[in-house]
Amino acid sequence: MINHSLHSRINTDHLTRKAIVYLRQSSLTQVKHNIESQHLQYALADRATELGFNRVEVIDKDLGASASSGSRERPGFQQLLTSVALGDVGIILSRELSRLSRTDKDWCHLMEICQLFNTLIGDEQTVYDPSQFDDQLVLGIKGTISAAELNILRLRLQQGKEAKARRGELFTTVAPGFIRDGDAIIKDPNRRVQDAMMLIFNKFQALGSIRQTYGWFMENQIELPVNKSIGGQIQLVWKLPAQTFIPSVLHNPIYAGAYVYGRRPTEKVLEQGELRKRQAAILPHDQAKVFIQNHHEGYISWASYLRFQRMIDNNGTNFQPDESILAVRQGHGLLTGLLRCARCGHKLQVRYWGKQGTTPRYLCHGDYQSAGRYCIGFGGMAAEQRIADEVLKRITPEGVAASLRAVEQLESHRSDHHIALQRQLQQVEYEAQRAFLQYDQADPSNRLVVDTLEQRWNEKLEKAEQVKNTLNAAQVAPQTLTEQGKQSILALGQDFADTWHRAESPVALKKKIIRCLIKEIIVDIDKEKQLLSFIIHWQGGSHTDLIIPRPLPANQGHKTKAEDLELIRKMAIRYNDAEIAMVLSRLGRKTGKGKRWSQSSVRTIRTKQGIKAAPKREDDGILNLVQAKGYCG
Repeated sequence: MINHSLHSRINTDHLTRKAIVYLRQSSLTQVKHNIESQHLQYALADRATELGFNRVEVIDKDLGASASSGSRERPGFQQLLTSVALGDVGIILSRELSRLSRTDKDWCHLMEICQLFNTLIGDEQTVYDPSQFDDQLVLGIKGTISAAELNILRLRLQQGKEAKARRGELFTTVAPGFIRDGDAIIKDPNRRVQDAMMLIFNKFQALGSIRQTYGWFMENQIELPVNKSIGGQIQLVWKLPAQTFIPSVLHNPIYAGAYVYGRRPTEKVLEQGELRKRQAAILPHDQAKVFIQNHHEGYISWASYLRFQRMIDNNGTNFQPDESILAVRQGHGLLTGLLRCARCGHKLQVRYWGKQGTTPRYLCHGDYQSAGRYCIGFGGMAAEQRIADEVLKRITPEGVAASLRAVEQLESHRSDHHIALQRQLQQVEYEAQRAFLQYDQADPSNRLVVDTLEQRWNEKLEKAEQVKNTLNAAQVAPQTLTEQGKQSILALGQDFADTWHRAESPVALKKKIIRCLIKEIIVDIDKEKQLLSFIIHWQGGSHTDLIIPRPLPANQGHKTKAEDLELIRKMAIRYNDAEIAMVLSRLGRKTGKGKRWSQSSVRTIRTKQGIKAAPKREDDGILNLVQAKGYCG
C-alpha cells in the first residue's frame, strides 16, 4: 500500500525527470555472499515505478566499494552527482541513506546539490525533500547517526581483532608450510611441504644471497608451495617460485616460531586534495602491535632468523650509501668495504686503474664533496697482499677441515636436489593415481565426464614421466665426487696458501673468506715516513697492527735504481746494450718494474737518461766473458 502523504513532496516536475536507484555494498565479500541485500536494493526500482516515475536508472558500479574516509573514488557516486547537477534527476532512492555516503564531506556535497536542483531523496519507507527545513534536519540526524554507528562498529571490530591477536589466535591467511589447528597453527603434516620450506632456509644459509637462492631453485626447476586464490578460496599449489616469494619467506618471523601482528599499519595521507588510505612500510618485529616469541613450532630458531636478517642487510642494495654493507661483488678489490679512515671515520671507496682496469686504489673522499680535499689514498695491491698473508696464517691450519666441508657441501647439493625431486615425484604419482580412480569410477557411457577425467589422468601421467626423466638425468649426471676428486680437494686444503694464490681462485670467494674473519680495518698514512699503518679488527674481538711501506706513484715506484744507472753509464763507454743487460742480470739486478734486464730495456733507459751508446770498437784484443770462454775452451 502506497503512503499518499509522500505524494505531497513529489510533484509533476519531479516525475518528468528520471529516478536513480543507487546500490552499494562495502566489500567484495558482501557482494558474493550477501545476495539478499542486493535483491532488496534492486527492488527499489519497482518502488520508483509505484511512485509514478516512468524512467528508472539503476547505478550499481559501486558494488564492493567502501564509502569510508580514505577509500578510493566511487565511479557510481560520481555519476550520480553528475546526473543531479545536470538537472535530470527527480529522486534518488537507496535502501539505506548510509549507502550514499559514510563521510560528512560527501553527504553535505550531495545535500547541497539536491537542494539546488530540487532533487528528492528516498529510501524504502520515506521520501525527503532536502529543500525543506524539517527534512533537512531529519536527513542531518540520520547522516550523523550513520557516521557514529560506523565508527562504533569499526571500533568494536578492531578491538575484537586486537584482543584475539594479543592471544596469538588471529590469522587471515596462514603462510605456506603451516595449517590452522583451531585457534593455533602447526606445521603442515605434508612431508613434501616441510622439506620444501626447510630447503629455502638451508640454501640461503649455504649461498648467503637471496638472488642466488632464487637462482638455484629456478636452475634446478624445484617447485615450492604457494598460496593461490582458486574459486574464492586460498589453496596451496606447487609452482616455481616468483622472485618475491623467497624474500617474503626469509623475512617472515612466523617461520621462526614467532607471532607478529600489526607490522604494516594503514595510514591516511592527503594526495592531490583527496584523503587516501595506504599501507605504511613494514615495521621491525619489536615495533609491531603484537609480538609473541615461541608461539608455535617453527622451521628455524629465533637466533637463526636474526642471523638471516643481518645477512640480508649486509648484502645491501644499490640504494644504500654505505658501501661497506653491500654484497660481495666481482671487483678485484679484496678489501672493499672493510677499510675505514683513521682521520675522518669514513669508509674508503675503491677505484680501479691499470691497462686492464683491475688494479685497485683505495680512496677516502673526506670533505671533497664540500669543496674540500681527499683525506687519504693509496694503491691497494701491496696492502691486500700483506693482509691476505695475515688471513692465510690463521686459516691455513683449518685448510683440511675446509676441504672436508667443501666435499660435504657438494654432496649435500646433490642430496637436496634429489630429495626435492623424489618428493615431487611422490606427489605427482599420488595425483595420477587419484585421477585414475576418478576415471575408473565414472560411468563409461557418460562420455562428457569420462573424456574430461581421461584427459586429466593423461596430464598427470605426463607430468609424472617428466619428473622421472629429470630425476634419472640428475642421477646419471656425474655430480658425485670420485675418490680421486675427494683426494684432490683434500690436497688443496693442506696447502691453502698455494690454493689462494692460484689464478683459478675466484676473487668473490676470497672476499667472502676475508669478511668472515675481519670485521673492519682502520688505516692511516704517515706522509713523512711514507708508511701505511693498519689496525685489523678480527671478528673474534682481537686486533692486529701492521705497518707497510706506502706504495709509491708509478713515476717513482718504477724508477731505475741509482746504482744501476751508474753501472749502465760506466759500461756504455765500451760495451753494447746486450752485454750490459747480461752483466746486470748476472748481478741479480731488476728494472724499475721488477723485470729482468734485456737489450731493449737497457736501450730505453740509456735513451731516456741521455747516455751515449758505445762506439763500435775495433779488435783490441780485449774479450768479454762469452768470448773469453770460447777462446779458452
